[in-house]
Amino acid sequence: MNINQRVATVALAITLAISLSSCADMSKRDRNTAIGAGVGAVGGAVLTDGSALGTVGGAAVGGLIGRQVGK
Repeated sequence: MNINQRVATVALAITLAISLSSCADMSKRDRNTAIGAGVGAVGGAVLTDGSALGTVGGAAVGGLIGRQVGK
């Protein structure tokens, strides 16, 4: 993974953390979905060396898993 991909991944993680802190009025299920999507996006980016398809796929799978947690 080159430096640009690492910077993009860190920027995504920071943006996610900031955006989640402002979602206090979300339901627990919605919050789990958002957290799962964020974690999945970062994981997908890392596993596919920053591939856009891997990032989007990771976000989709993570969001689905997060939505099902605590159902």
